[in-house]
Amino acid sequence: MNRNTKINALLLLVVAALAVLPLALGLGDHKEEPFTGADAEAETAITELQPDYEPWFSPLYEPPSGEIESALFALQAALGAGVLAYYFGLRRGRRQGAARAEEAGAADTDTDADAANATADNEGGSGGGSAGGPGA
Repeated sequence: MNRNTKINALLLLVVAALAVLPLALGLGDHKEEPFTGADAEAETAITELQPDYEPWFSPLYEPPSGEIESALFALQAALGAGVLAYYFGLRRGRRQGAARAEEAGAADTDTDADAANATADNEGGSGGGSAGGPGA
């Protein structure tokens, strides 16, 4: 197993632990909604500190239920992941295409050199055209 594989396996294990440990240890059991988002936590903190606080603006669209809000958030995350995957795939494809072009260029250079040597050998090594060729 190489070094990158070990690092990737360790990172995957850490991510899994971060997802499972809070649930296994019951870290949110004392709350009504144990794992709310940062927006809800901020709203709760603001209303506790300043009950008469008035927001500066209201949302452009307020989903009718939490399920629809979650679905829209999941859609947004999926679109973002798609854009990132497209970008990284495009970069990798361009890099592979450039590498193939370099390999093909090196092969063409070798082929051109071989063809030039064969022509010189056929013409007696003079490197010039034959006396009976075109333009003579």
